[in-house]
Amino acid sequence: MKMFGVGAVAACVLGLSVSASAIKANVNLSIGKNLYVDGALNSNWKPDVYTDGHLDFNQVASAKELALNVGEGPSRIFITWETRGDEAWVGDEYVHAASCQHFPTEGSSLQNFKILTSGNSTDGVDGDWEVVAQVGESGAMSRGIAVDFAGKSWFKIVADEAVKNLEEIGAYDLSDGGNDTWFFMGTSISQMGLKQTEVDSNFSQLIHARYPDYYPAMLRGGIGCVNTTGVVEGLKYYGEYAGNVKFWAIEMGTNDAWGDKTGWNLAKFKKNMQEIIDTAKAHGVTPIIARMIATNPDIAEWQVYQGYLDAIDELTETNNLPKGPDFYDYFSKHPEELSASDGVHPAEKGAQSMHRLWAEAVATLYENGFGDADNENANQEKDDKEGIVSSKVNFKVPQVSVVGRTVSVSGVQESAQVVIMDAMGHMVVNRNLPTGNYFVIIRGKKLSYSAKVTVK
Repeated sequence: MKMFGVGAVAACVLGLSVSASAIKANVNLSIGKNLYVDGALNSNWKPDVYTDGHLDFNQVASAKELALNVGEGPSRIFITWETRGDEAWVGDEYVHAASCQHFPTEGSSLQNFKILTSGNSTDGVDGDWEVVAQVGESGAMSRGIAVDFAGKSWFKIVADEAVKNLEEIGAYDLSDGGNDTWFFMGTSISQMGLKQTEVDSNFSQLIHARYPDYYPAMLRGGIGCVNTTGVVEGLKYYGEYAGNVKFWAIEMGTNDAWGDKTGWNLAKFKKNMQEIIDTAKAHGVTPIIARMIATNPDIAEWQVYQGYLDAIDELTETNNLPKGPDFYDYFSKHPEELSASDGVHPAEKGAQSMHRLWAEAVATLYENGFGDADNENANQEKDDKEGIVSSKVNFKVPQVSVVGRTVSVSGVQESAQVVIMDAMGHMVVNRNLPTGNYFVIIRGKKLSYSAKVTVK
């Protein structure tokens, strides 16, 4: 272990107005806990890699019965999971995608399962267990379920058939009414940017680094080729599988606007988006809409028609919604972060920027709450007149690189602990590193950050 001068993933904020946040924190109970599979400590690489909050292609545990000991105390918890099989959130039988089909491989989602809890188990099998939820057919690759947990310390999921590619599982404390729960509804832009591409620091980690009391529960819902019509037709499943979170972070419109140079599809897009907003609100969910991503017109040979951006602005204002990230403005200025093959989807750096832009956009909700967008806008206008920056928080991602055979960390400000681990999970000294892959784990008072590097 070696100490470096590093710091928080959040950067400068000037003159922040502080008020009681309307978002109620739900502590992450599972991070760093060991996963038990079929009654034994999982031996696939590292048992705690499935609870580290970081999606990684190495995470492919097969499990019919999986369990976690998250400890005593909470009276209610929110259990989440991510699986792989098709990168899309669900298959075609649930949400139809107009231009491409999704048929997840067998065993890639949890189907026909029970959730049980125990207060006296020692290994996830022995002890007394109580069934607290029972779910039949379920095609989602990412889902969260809230269950009662008073007097318990363990939970486990038991399915009729093994899920083949479990990627991440989490548990969050809802005892005090925590509602820091997010579903990222989107197209292939979100599918690739928020799930399919490995990033150094995701939305939840960025928020946690800036606001240590918070750790958002994050469900990824991108579906390649889907447009708003497909989403509206499948709203039953969105409501069933993701209607129990507080926020829908929505990235939609690219497939509605594809090649549209005159706005011929604009009225349909607006009507569909309003139905999505109404459905969210009917479930007690606050929707937040991103301005759709710009293309690189030199490669894509088309650009988003302005009317779609205006429609998102209008929907946000008329429905009194918090403002989402402006993907159009950012990616029109940074086309190099888009795919070099199609000029539409985010490249690796673009994926990291998507996580950051979402975190920056909703940071005001952690500072000022989200109950009254009119008051928020009025306060912003007042602060703008007074020259105060009160609603824009900038997140700065640490720079982790390899210099020769040593890992270098820069671009951050406070002292923190940096640990370098090899692919087998062994801590190594940060000098003369052999060729291979390494994990850089950075921890500080306001910091929770990890990155993967390769020494060649």
